[in-house]
Amino acid sequence: MDLEALGRVVSGDPERLSRHPVEDQDAIELSKNRQWMITFLILLCNLFQFTSMFSTVAGGFEFSAKVGHSAGPGDANWMGAAYSLTQSAFVLISGRLGAIYGHQRLVLIGCTIIVVFSIVNAFCKTYTSFIIARALTGIGGGILMPNAVSTLTILVPPGKARNLTLAAFAASPPIGAWVGAMLAGVFLTYTAWKWHFITIACLEAIATGSLILTLPREVHADKDGGIDFIGILLGVGGLILFNIAWNQAPEIGWQTPYVIAILVVSVVLIAMFFVWESKFAKEPIMPFSIFNTPSFRALIFVVLFIYMSVGITLWEMVAWQQFIRHWTVMNIAIGWIPYGVGASFAVLAAAWLIPRLDAQYILALGCLTSICATILLATMPAQQSYWTQVFPATVLGSLCPDFVYVAAQVIASNSVGKREQGVASSLIGTLNLYGNSLGLGLAGTIEAQIAKRTGSQVTSYRSALWFGAALSVIALIFDLVWLRMPKDDREGWKSTQELEENAFEMRESPPTVGNKV
Repeated sequence: MDLEALGRVVSGDPERLSRHPVEDQDAIELSKNRQWMITFLILLCNLFQFTSMFSTVAGGFEFSAKVGHSAGPGDANWMGAAYSLTQSAFVLISGRLGAIYGHQRLVLIGCTIIVVFSIVNAFCKTYTSFIIARALTGIGGGILMPNAVSTLTILVPPGKARNLTLAAFAASPPIGAWVGAMLAGVFLTYTAWKWHFITIACLEAIATGSLILTLPREVHADKDGGIDFIGILLGVGGLILFNIAWNQAPEIGWQTPYVIAILVVSVVLIAMFFVWESKFAKEPIMPFSIFNTPSFRALIFVVLFIYMSVGITLWEMVAWQQFIRHWTVMNIAIGWIPYGVGASFAVLAAAWLIPRLDAQYILALGCLTSICATILLATMPAQQSYWTQVFPATVLGSLCPDFVYVAAQVIASNSVGKREQGVASSLIGTLNLYGNSLGLGLAGTIEAQIAKRTGSQVTSYRSALWFGAALSVIALIFDLVWLRMPKDDREGWKSTQELEENAFEMRESPPTVGNKV
């Protein structure tokens, strides 16, 4: 079972990731008990941050109402989008920061940010302050994730223990989604909603404090390395502003001058980022050589479109169940139980398939499950039993993220050279989270326009879901036409020469339908 791909998910330290696992010079000798305690605490920290993230997806409309904000079509997108926006932007860069300043230190900083701004969130009185607090909390999540992976893969030696650890880490999002929905449902139903965020802050603080007491002394992976601060400002700034424009427009309209101004500035920043990284940066955060492989270029669109669809499907499911069928947040949490179970199973199933099936076909399975789930939701009548279409859509939809996630990491890993491993993995992790946020903005625009023209909430939700299905179909086409990657049955890295030659050959010879790279 090849779960090593999961360990390269969001780490931005290409030098450490490029070494053969059994030759990892950063490995730290610890007692088994201490090793497992640290592992358990890091997994808890990551679980709690996803609990926080998904609580405002399942309970976003109710939280909006609690702070006096309209929750009609296109009006509450920021509840689901704010956290994942900043989380995705900082995932791209924080792995590199960890390599220089210490992965453990960055884990603790990320957790501290989550604690502080969860408490701030609890005392927000307006929608705007609530969303700002969510975005600032997401920064902590973005700093935590890649450095948690790096810390785990340094502390836990290669083998079954590491594989199980990384599988548990990959299962954090779906389990955290269910826990977050359940906690939000309990606190929104039985007490003041502020206690939801105070509880998350306390849980994260306990785990963080325990980590401080148990983490060993750390040797920085690249303490003398440089940081491309200009690239960070241009790249992160461009990504955030582009997303802000798309998520703000559904509520206030594209005719608002400042929305257009933000969109134009974001495009300019992103263009400047590409120019800077390709021509001037001494240590670019995104070397352009990673785009030389045709399979990797196609993979970017597949991952982005699929995760846009995943975010849309979950958000529109919640909206439909709450506004059309009058479900409570607690009902949503109970309805999500199959999602948490299915997604956890999908992690192991995808890892089992990696050495047995070509990665592009595992990716295709993820696309197909997304298409089927979204179409099931888009075609259901306004009123219907949960078991008829929502339940099978929930089960099918739960399989998509991890099938795509694991297969994409394998394709990314095998499409670039050793020095580019960390950057490629970070980019896939960023596209995963960024797609969730951006998808809500685009779907919100569709919702708002359709609701304005038809006056029908059901039609607006249905239209957004069809858009999500179309994104999954496009992703499937990109996957089947342009992606070629044989099943990964390797044990460990190839030699440096073999891997570099393989990457060179893939860049020189674009794949054809009958020729696998």
